[in-house]
Amino acid sequence: MTTTTAAPFGRLMTAMITPMTSDGAVDYDGAATLAAYLVHDMRNEGLVVNGTTGEAPTTTDEEKKRLIEVVREAVGPDVSIVAGVGTNVTAHTIELARQAESVGADGLLVVTPYYNKPAQDALAAHFTAVADSTGLPMLIYDIPGRSAVAVSTDTLVKVAAHPRIVGVKDAKGDLAATSQVLSRTDLAYYSGDDAMNLPLWSVGALGAISVTGHIVGDRIHEMLDAFTAGRTAVATKLHLSMLPVNVGLFRNQAAVLTKAALEMLGLPGGGVRGPLLAASAEERRKLREDLVAGGVKLPESVGDGAAR
Repeated sequence: MTTTTAAPFGRLMTAMITPMTSDGAVDYDGAATLAAYLVHDMRNEGLVVNGTTGEAPTTTDEEKKRLIEVVREAVGPDVSIVAGVGTNVTAHTIELARQAESVGADGLLVVTPYYNKPAQDALAAHFTAVADSTGLPMLIYDIPGRSAVAVSTDTLVKVAAHPRIVGVKDAKGDLAATSQVLSRTDLAYYSGDDAMNLPLWSVGALGAISVTGHIVGDRIHEMLDAFTAGRTAVATKLHLSMLPVNVGLFRNQAAVLTKAALEMLGLPGGGVRGPLLAASAEERRKLREDLVAGGVKLPESVGDGAAR
């Protein structure tokens, strides 16, 4: 597992989609191929497997286990694998955390329980229970737009005292709140919103858990290198160059359009599971425009990436 002192799982990770066949079965060979591409071509230092971009709410526990095993075999021992284990049931989250530990994950990503809208003391109890259940370091995924409740500054400060709660994937969109937590804790912050990567780094975040890293991970890595070297004008230019990609992959749910984009590039993507639907012809047309505007070179022979 590659790490730095500040970045427990490396600086750049992509939250992998889960490649699937047209009938909705997990494409494990495709997952292995994609994982290797993300590491070797897109310069990812780690991968998040079974996150929400990986359609984790629709995959079985056995599929989640096998995906970790397949990705580990594909990328080897020196690439960090963080397992998404968050659900809206504490006991089930603990089961998934222990399963991930048993098959060699390096860390856990635990999203705020969705739909239930727990109070802040309940959130702290949930995160603590999961952190207590394994020996793995853990990131909290704070994304109120998807989970309906934000993790408050005081709650993050409180749980930061746990020795295995080491960081946050931040998709809150509140730079002031993030700054407060960074000033009061040693939590490692990863941007969880690609359009906010550079702004979050400017207040102390140290990397990204990305979706656009599927497509422009090499440029995100270059931007991070430029920023950390003090070449802020270069970092800003790269940030602006990727904005069309950031917009394009999120015009629908990210898994839908990321899979369409990957297939345009001739990479494994495939179908999605209900309640999601594959990108429409019009969505693919607009996505192609977005990707080209963002400097992504698309092979002419691949077409518009209809799900296979």
